[in-house]
Amino acid sequence: MKSLRGRADGTVGQGRAGRPRATSRDALERLGFELFAREGFDRTTVDDIAAAAGIGRRTFFRYFASKNDLVWGDFEVQLVRLEALLDAADPAISTMDALRCAVVEFNRFDPSVVTWHRQRMSLILRVPTLQADSALRYTSWRGLVTAFAARRMEQTPADPVPRLIGHAVLAACIASYEHWLDDDASSLEDLLDTSLRHLATGLGPASAPSA
Repeated sequence: MKSLRGRADGTVGQGRAGRPRATSRDALERLGFELFAREGFDRTTVDDIAAAAGIGRRTFFRYFASKNDLVWGDFEVQLVRLEALLDAADPAISTMDALRCAVVEFNRFDPSVVTWHRQRMSLILRVPTLQADSALRYTSWRGLVTAFAARRMEQTPADPVPRLIGHAVLAACIASYEHWLDDDASSLEDLLDTSLRHLATGLGPASAPSA
């Protein structure tokens, strides 16, 4: 195999069929998604992705621990972002309003990446072989929400109400995402906002938008 040392732009030489070798996290991720869309997630292997990228398995594993990890992308970085949004919440507004604002902002995407994000979430929510891995990620995400609610209520994350809020907010988000995937014309931000407003009123009519 030729040396993988190369250019600062994340590619080195030419991969198979003239494709530049993908040696950046983003490039491998996009290539993986191309293969998932064409061949299906379960039929695509790490070897397939590495071969298409013109790299070896060992190089692939420098960037992702597994094929599942590639689907989730920079999830740990996103958790840090969510935690920062929660930490920055206005202490003068209610716990549920603070959570709603943080979650909606967390899921706000530039229009140029919406199609990309839709493909990612379609895999996460609809591929059975990803569900066990997804459950672990959901636990981490839910833990941040639970901890935030506990701090606001001066309780612990193990107390019933903060724990309930964590589960309920996650469920509202998943329901919003499922509707968004089924309806191309829908707005993810609006769906999340409305779902969390319903949740704040005990699943009654959604509260009016605050100033």
